[in-house]
Amino acid sequence: MRDGPFIDWGWIGDHLDDVETATLEHLRLTLIAVVVGFALATLLSVLAVRWRWTLAPITWVTGIVYTIPSLALFTLLVPITGLGTTLTAEIALVGYTLLILVRNFVAGIDGVPASAREAADGMGYTRWRRLVGVEIPLATPAIIAGLRIATVSTVGLVTVTSLVGLGGYGGFIKQGLQRQFATQIVLGGALSVLMALLIDLVLVGAERAVTPWRRQQRVRRVPVAAGLTDLAAGRLPDEVTLLP
Repeated sequence: MRDGPFIDWGWIGDHLDDVETATLEHLRLTLIAVVVGFALATLLSVLAVRWRWTLAPITWVTGIVYTIPSLALFTLLVPITGLGTTLTAEIALVGYTLLILVRNFVAGIDGVPASAREAADGMGYTRWRRLVGVEIPLATPAIIAGLRIATVSTVGLVTVTSLVGLGGYGGFIKQGLQRQFATQIVLGGALSVLMALLIDLVLVGAERAVTPWRRQQRVRRVPVAAGLTDLAAGRLPDEVTLLP
């Protein structure tokens, strides 16, 4: 390592433009992967919920992708999609989100109380309307929990894409290792952690905004019809027993 202070604050001050560029790239790669992964995972999860026999092959395939080491997967993609291309990074990043998102989505749907489903059926809901209007809203906490895990994981994995010509903050880490310059290594790692924490806080806030009933801590018992009406209005409490 270079002689001098462990953290060279002067160097950081002189390279704020590089920090801004790396931040935008890191955020762009993360958001693309999470948005595309969430869309694909939603489709796969709805398919798995609708036709249960598809759940095993879906989790098997996404599980295989998830177990492939990130560096190996990026390396395998380079000859096909090119070095330093966004497509190379995103194919792998999206693939790593799917298992987490699908599992949490399906687990959330499976955790919906049978009484809520029966109430929806009794009110004449079609299967699709019940899924969209009742089951998914009640499964939202589990879905967002999966989204938080997938997003934080993606922020970390984006740093690895520096080895294929991208990387955002990973570029600082790579250059720091090559130059034996601790400031760049620490800067890249610290900014990655900070971005992960900030995005996670945003998702926590989003969960509270879309599930206002979870703010209520007390348990109350309501008739099923009233419970579904409250759900549609965003007033269903965190714990509720629906009565026939």
